[in-house]
Amino acid sequence: MERMIRKRKRSEPHTFEQRLEEHRVRLESQLEELPRGAKREQIAARIEQLRTAVELNAMLSMHE
Repeated sequence: MERMIRKRKRSEPHTFEQRLEEHRVRLESQLEELPRGAKREQIAARIEQLRTAVELNAMLSMHE
C-alpha cells in the first residue's frame, strides 16, 4: 500500500510589526485579569517596551 506524504501548508510569514502587535494584544488581555501587584507591573512595562519597539522600528524603516 502506497503512502502519500503531504506537505504542511505554511501560513503567510508575519512581519516584525505584526508579531509585536499580536504579543502586545495578548499581554493586554492578561493585564485586564491581574490584580495590582508586581506581576501586573511587569506586564505593563513589557507592553510599553513593545510599543516603543514598534515606534523605533517605524522610524528606522522610514530611512530605507
